[in-house]
Amino acid sequence: PNFAKALEDLQAEFPESSVVSTDPGELYAYAQSAYSQFVGSPHTIVVHVRSTEDVVKVVKISNKYLVPIVPYSGGTSLEGNLSAPSAGSICVDLSALDKIIAINESDADVVCQAGVTWNDLNETLKEKGIPLFFPLDPGRGATIGGMISTGCSGTNAVRYGTARGEWILNITVVLPSGEVIKTRQRARKSSAGFDLTKLFIGAEGTLGIITEATLRLAPVLPSTVAVAQFSDIRHATNAVCDILNHGAALQCVEIIDELTIKALNRYGTSARKWPEKVTLFFKFQGSDNVIQETSRYVESVITKHGATDYQLASNEQESEDIWQDRRNALFACLAYRPGCQGWMTDVCVPVSRLPDLISAAKQDFEELGLVAPIAGHVGDGNFHALVLYADDAELALVREAVGRINRKAIELEGTCTGEHGVGAGKRNYLLTELGEGTVALMRTIKQTLDPHNLFNPGKVGNS
Repeated sequence: PNFAKALEDLQAEFPESSVVSTDPGELYAYAQSAYSQFVGSPHTIVVHVRSTEDVVKVVKISNKYLVPIVPYSGGTSLEGNLSAPSAGSICVDLSALDKIIAINESDADVVCQAGVTWNDLNETLKEKGIPLFFPLDPGRGATIGGMISTGCSGTNAVRYGTARGEWILNITVVLPSGEVIKTRQRARKSSAGFDLTKLFIGAEGTLGIITEATLRLAPVLPSTVAVAQFSDIRHATNAVCDILNHGAALQCVEIIDELTIKALNRYGTSARKWPEKVTLFFKFQGSDNVIQETSRYVESVITKHGATDYQLASNEQESEDIWQDRRNALFACLAYRPGCQGWMTDVCVPVSRLPDLISAAKQDFEELGLVAPIAGHVGDGNFHALVLYADDAELALVREAVGRINRKAIELEGTCTGEHGVGAGKRNYLLTELGEGTVALMRTIKQTLDPHNLFNPGKVGNS
C-alpha cells in the first residue's frame, strides 16, 4: 500500500482540513471501541465522510493505491472490529451520516443513514408522536450501520429476533470496486433473486460499506415488568423453557446471577435491595388483560420450578425503575472491583443447554481465581459474563477463561458470538464452529467481491 500517495489524493479530494486527519490521537481513537477489552492497532489515515459519494471517493483512492479500509460509525463493538491491519489502513468515519431521511408511518418503515444511533432513531419517533419503534436494542450509541454489520440483537430478541431477521428491508452499499448498489426496493417482502441484504448483515464491512438502510418498524405496545428469584441457574432456565414453549407473550426475559445482584445492591442507584439470588427479569407486552393473564400464567409456571418473591410492577414508574436496574447491571459490575476493567463474553447456545454452559463457566472462573458477574438474554440462550481484571497477569487468565467458554459453547451446539460479531477476537473459532466448507465459501465470496482484500482485512471471512 502506498499511503503517501493515497494521503495526497485524499487531501486534494477533500481540501477542508477537518475531513482528512493523520493526528496520532485520532488514528488511535478510531481503532478502539468505547469498551476496553480489545486494544486495536492505530490507522494510518482517518477520513470523516459526509455522504455516500464521499465513501466512493475514498474507496477509489484505496483501490488506486491498494490501501486497506476499515469502516467506523459508533465505536461500540467489542471484538476488535475497528482495528487496523498490521500494514495500516484508511479509517472511513461514517458517524456524520446521521440523518433520518424519511419516516413512512403508514408503511411502518424508516429510511436513514448508517451513522444514526438506534436510541436517537427511537427517541425521534417518540418525539414526533409516531407510535412505532425499531425493536433491535444492542445498547446506547450503537449505530444502524454497525448494528447491521455485526448482526446485532439485544434484550428484545425473544419477541423481535435479530438483525438477521426481517427488520432490514434494504441497504445502500459501497462495494470494494467503488460501485454503489441498493440491495432491494422498499416493499415489505420480495422473492426477486438472491437475498443480498443478508449477505452484508454480519459481514462487518469486509464485503462493502453500508451508508443507508430502510428499516422495518414495530408498533409500540403497552408493557410492564416482573421479577422472580431462584435458587440456581438451572431452575431459572428450565422455568424459561417451560414458559416459552407454551407461547407466553414475552418481550424480554433476562437472567442475572447472585454476584450481579450483589453488585447492583452495592452500586447504590436502585430504589430497592434485591435478594442476592439468581433473578429473572421479565417484560410482558400487550393490553392490560393480556399482561395480567400472562403474569398469572408465568407466576404459576415458575412457582413449579421453585421461584420465590415474584413481583409484578404496579405502575409504569415502578416498571421503569425495575428495568433500569437490569440496564445498570454492566455499570454496577464494572464498579464492583474499583480500578478494574472488564472483558465481556458473548456466546449463545440452545436455551436448554444454558445451565451447562454457565456451570462450566463458573467452575472455570473459580479455578482461575477470577471475579465474573453473569447476565444473559436467557430467552434465546445468549450468555454474557463480565470478567474483571486489574493487571496483565489477570488479563492472561481472563483470555484463558474466555477461550474455554467459547469452546464449550461450540461443544454444546452453540456459537462463539451471539450478537457482538467476529471481528479479530473470534476469528479463530470460526473453523471449529462452522467447518472448513462453510468458511471456505465465505472466503470465496470475499475474494470475489474484494480481490485485493482491502475491506477490513483480517476479520470475518478473510483467508
